[in-house]
Amino acid sequence: MAGQGSGGNVLAAICSFFFPGLGQLVQGRILAALLFAVLTYGSYALAATVILIFMWVPGVIFHLWAIIDAAKFRAPGDLP
Repeated sequence: MAGQGSGGNVLAAICSFFFPGLGQLVQGRILAALLFAVLTYGSYALAATVILIFMWVPGVIFHLWAIIDAAKFRAPGDLP
């Protein structure tokens, strides 16, 4: 994958917009993809309950974090 701002990172950010963690999966980062997916969907699932309705806030934060992380990812071999 090319550097930050590359077409691959833009595609990964768009993927993460629709499904949190999918952008990281496209970039080949399986652990990060699982982490973002579990945290985001878990928070959204807890927000679906009446008792923990406030959990949509961390869900949105994790979702945005997944998008930004996919967009700003730089592979270890990429030059600055």
